[in-house]
Amino acid sequence: MFIATVVVSILLAAFLSVSATFKVTRNPQVVASMTKAGVPDSWLNPLAAVLLAGAVGLVAGLWWAPIGVAAAVGLVLYFVAACGFHIKDKDWKNLPTPVVVLLLAVAALVLRLLTM
Repeated sequence: MFIATVVVSILLAAFLSVSATFKVTRNPQVVASMTKAGVPDSWLNPLAAVLLAGAVGLVAGLWWAPIGVAAAVGLVLYFVAACGFHIKDKDWKNLPTPVVVLLLAVAALVLRLLTM
């Protein structure tokens, strides 16, 4: 089970790092998606910082489980909010990405809890 925790945590951390990079560099597709979901441009850097903190927490949590649990909980909350923003603005086209990442964050949380 710990191998599954490592795999999910590393894959999710890699995705989060790329997503944060796209936000910081103002990737046009990401900016358009965030704007459509009603997210102000001034939030992009703080949101990127949250994603990077979550990625670091997931990886560090492989050595100290409480950090991994805290990071996974934070990411679940982040992506619940992200899904909420897309649903609120009826942005169905861009909704699947945060839903999939939310499911990965839930999987990371459950796996980390099961391997403590």
